[in-house]
Amino acid sequence: MPAPSILFVCLGNICRSPLAEGIYRHLTIRTSEKPVIASAGIGNWHVGNPPDKRSIKIAAAHGIDISRQRARQVTQEDFYAFDLILAMDGSNLARLETLKPENATASLQLFAGLAFGTNQDVPDPYYGDLSDFEEVYTMLFSGCSAVVSKFE
Repeated sequence: MPAPSILFVCLGNICRSPLAEGIYRHLTIRTSEKPVIASAGIGNWHVGNPPDKRSIKIAAAHGIDISRQRARQVTQEDFYAFDLILAMDGSNLARLETLKPENATASLQLFAGLAFGTNQDVPDPYYGDLSDFEEVYTMLFSGCSAVVSKFE
């Protein structure tokens, strides 16, 4: 099965989804087929900004550079350009479902639903400290590894 194109989505596209994008890209760097991978936010508060400094720091500590990523908002075109749109939490998924055009081709899923078979949210670390970002990184790494293995 060919690797699907994936858009990772969180609220502002500065914490969870840029980490997921960076981790997934890192895990697939050596695969023969390079999947299209991106991230976006539900809101537009951070459009054009780099990821949160703590996300950049945690990713760098694990050998992943996400510093060049820039936040963007989900667009109507995303529902046609990607095979999978993975929401970091149930609230993001509900919002995506209201934004999805009727004839859209993308499949919307909760990240943990695809990765772990659960309805668990990836917690938003924004109001936390570095340890919260580390916990999210660990969850995303485990989940992204599981997703990659589904399409090998």
